Amino acid sequence: MAITAQMVKELREKTGAGMMDCKKALTETGGDMEKAIDFLREKGIAKAANKSDRIAAEGTTFIQVEGNEAVILEVNSETDFVAKNEGFQVLVKELATHLLKQKPATIEDALAQTMDNGATVDAHINAAISKIGEKISLRRFEVKTKTDNDAFGAYLHMGGRIGVLSVLEGTTDATVAKDVSMHIAALNPKYVSRDEVSQEEVEHEREVLTQQALNEGKPEKIVVKMVEGRLGKYFEDVCVNDQAFVKNPDQKVGQYVKANGATIRDFVRYEVGEGMEKREDNFAEEVMNQVKK
Repeated sequence: MAITAQMVKELREKTGAGMMDCKKALTETGGDMEKAIDFLREKGIAKAANKSDRIAAEGTTFIQVEGNEAVILEVNSETDFVAKNEGFQVLVKELATHLLKQKPATIEDALAQTMDNGATVDAHINAAISKIGEKISLRRFEVKTKTDNDAFGAYLHMGGRIGVLSVLEGTTDATVAKDVSMHIAALNPKYVSRDEVSQEEVEHEREVLTQQALNEGKPEKIVVKMVEGRLGKYFEDVCVNDQAFVKNPDQKVGQYVKANGATIRDFVRYEVGEGMEKREDNFAEEVMNQVKK
């Protein structure tokens, strides 16, 4: 019987096993879905299935730099306890090494790739789930490159709660680049400079600020000038170059970087679990959950 991609997808959703494991199980059982599930259970591969609907919004960010290449990634777990687990930390580093070496285009591509140990990334993560006992997922990653004349700024805050990877052109001073990344971790800008902000976003902000000023009862003839002033403040909130440098508030970040002969090319800032649904467990319940495993 021909094993289709849809069959593999269905088995994966039912068991939480890796794609290649699902394909093998279906091949071994002649495409019988129930027998394939039993096959995976018998092999211990489906042990992660009952974790698949859990919320994993804890975890860590991590950065690995090798020469002119660097990767930043976020790997999630269910609890902060597991994020500090040695096995989890080893897994994160293994994933970073693989991502930096293979440079997949997407998470889906990454999960399907084969690691040096012969297992797919997906299967390797599921093996860790079976061993550690919590849902674990590779959420996102970005690979950055630079030249010999540039610098990476790699900064992990609170042991990886926030991770920032910046790329500075025109300097090889990693200390300057790290200063910039520390600033980005603290103030969370969205862009490097004003020219990265879309015209649509600028116009939207201008409309909101205009209505704000009119609602405050300001005369229409001075509203335009007021709005442009407030728009400048908006750029200071979202553009790192326009922000007051955390290490020296009298100086803009752009000025600090320029004084060191550099420019910020781009940056990536990850904060663990941002935008995800959070667990409601309290600390005592979390401890009990760990004790019961």
